[in-house]
Amino acid sequence: MFHFGVDYYPEQWPEERWGEDARLMAEAGFNVVRLAEFAWAKLEPSEGDFNFDWLDRALSVMSERGIQAILGTPSGSPPAWLMTRYPEVFRMRADGRYLTFGNRREYCPNNPLYREYVRRIVTCMAERYAGHPSVIGWQIDNEFGDRCYCPVCTSAFQDWLCKRYISLDELNQKWGTVFWSHTYSDWSQIPVPLTTSNAPNPGLALDFSRFASDSYVDFQQAQIDILRHLCPKHFITHNLMGFQYDQLDYFDLARPLDFVAWDNYPRNQWSFHADVDSSGLALAADTMRGLKRQNFWVMEQQAGAGGWESLAVSPRPGELRLWAYQAIAHGADGVLFFRWRTARYGTEQNWHGLLDYNANPGRRYQEIKKMGAELHKVGDRIATSKVKPSIAMLLSYPSRFAFQVQAINPQFNYSAHFHQFYKALHRHGVAIDVVEPETDLTAYKLVIAPALTVMPERVADNLRKYVKLGGVLVATPRTGIKDEANAVVDLPLPGLLSDVFGIVVEEYDSLPPGVEQVLEFSLSELSVTNPPSASILCEILMPRGSEVIARYTRDYYASKPAITLNHFGNGQAVYVGTVGASPLYDTLAGWLLGVAGVRRLVAAPSGVEVAERWQGDRSLLFVLNHTEHVQEITLNGLYTNLLNGKDTIEGTIVVSPRNVLVLEKA
Repeated sequence: MFHFGVDYYPEQWPEERWGEDARLMAEAGFNVVRLAEFAWAKLEPSEGDFNFDWLDRALSVMSERGIQAILGTPSGSPPAWLMTRYPEVFRMRADGRYLTFGNRREYCPNNPLYREYVRRIVTCMAERYAGHPSVIGWQIDNEFGDRCYCPVCTSAFQDWLCKRYISLDELNQKWGTVFWSHTYSDWSQIPVPLTTSNAPNPGLALDFSRFASDSYVDFQQAQIDILRHLCPKHFITHNLMGFQYDQLDYFDLARPLDFVAWDNYPRNQWSFHADVDSSGLALAADTMRGLKRQNFWVMEQQAGAGGWESLAVSPRPGELRLWAYQAIAHGADGVLFFRWRTARYGTEQNWHGLLDYNANPGRRYQEIKKMGAELHKVGDRIATSKVKPSIAMLLSYPSRFAFQVQAINPQFNYSAHFHQFYKALHRHGVAIDVVEPETDLTAYKLVIAPALTVMPERVADNLRKYVKLGGVLVATPRTGIKDEANAVVDLPLPGLLSDVFGIVVEEYDSLPPGVEQVLEFSLSELSVTNPPSASILCEILMPRGSEVIARYTRDYYASKPAITLNHFGNGQAVYVGTVGASPLYDTLAGWLLGVAGVRRLVAAPSGVEVAERWQGDRSLLFVLNHTEHVQEITLNGLYTNLLNGKDTIEGTIVVSPRNVLVLEKA
């Protein structure tokens, strides 16, 4: 069964309206709703006074229309009575100031008093709805994040460090606290990295990021334990925030969940652009699938213009359906739109739902109703089918956290660098997994490891084994610079993998804005009319058995190697020693696919995405036209068009603007 639905807030609307809402939902093809994740004040109006009757009635109204429910635990937005009575549970910002009441996620995840109140409300909800026929699962909290620096977290951080390190002597040695006379003689002396102390010790800062992430993992686990015990037949998930969110280690957060869910907002107040980069949405979906290497849900799919204080660009006709199908093409087995009806009050008045304030079904509702009818026909054929990538990109949260401490060059951004390489590969219509560096990589033909700066020995061993067994590994600047404690290694760079890449980094240069290095390629298959340029960071490579692929052409390191290829064991290792704009990665992508022997899907023009899912040995091809123009692609065989259920097509086909085709190989 494909789960198709909407996020609904019955507590915000008159009860006499609920039945009409349920009727319209059913007509749109919805079979699931998410309820109650922000309803703590309605569920517990005052301390110990629980009121679930309204939620019982809302579930009954939905059930009458055949709509199941996911319940959210309401810990993401505590009630005013709790926060007023116990102000010590507020989260402290990095500048040492406490948050005040008025938004959401204001709480400290480590505060024991807050945890006790959360335990109580979650237990009461679980006991009441464990056997409810309409409830199928739970969402823990809502969009975890934001580090807390309060005294409770300071003490918890010190305890966390005490468990991580054998002794203070070991911590002092690994952090190098002899620098600036920061040596600690008692665990209680160790601070959290407040911004009032300026630049912190890199080891301390990285470990605090790890601790802050672990705090939310533990906070989530406390709720999971309750639900596993009381509701063993229900699934448990959490709504993450895609690739761009970088405050938590999502691999750790995803581990105890039954599946990952995430929130997909291509147009919102934080990305106020006329155009949407479809590769960014694909990267987010592939990251969410890669967290557990299994299919996922979209728990909040954009349903209208986003915005809090401001109003973002409104989704154009066809985009809502297009974005939802794109998520499905990358592995979604469930899609819920946020939200059902636009709020008339509160912070999210400008965050539009499928229905506007007046509740009349308009253009957006009709677009999704069309999609609901399509999924009614083909949803069972799509659900549980798998994406089968032969490429992996390694997402390292320790490296990501380390670059938050020391960006190296103000122009360098780990997430943007990662996306640039992904985007170049995505243009070729190849499937990509985004996985953690410790993952078993033997199933992949090509592995890209962008800026893997924190390099524990176990990661180096994993990559060494992968290449030795025949894989193709690609690394980029700053690889292997740091050990697990964020200290610079005392080895020739790239450290533990120098022999795998067959190079030593002789020197490196950090370039100012506007300064570029034109690259000269040695291989004829990489020759282009306008050679790409290097910028931001340039590592000057000294080959130790590797082949030079490209050289710098300017400055004191003109003619020095910039990119190399090394044969190691049965595999190959490519070192890209510089950062560039899109032309550099576009130049490399096709060549790398050829080196690794990766099969490409259908050739498609710019703006047309082709993705594939597999149901056993049956291929499902998704063709998504993200442009405003009619596009043509040439198929590589005979296909059945599933969305109209009758056309058998082959050869060159036409795809209308912002349209989707779901094709089954005949």
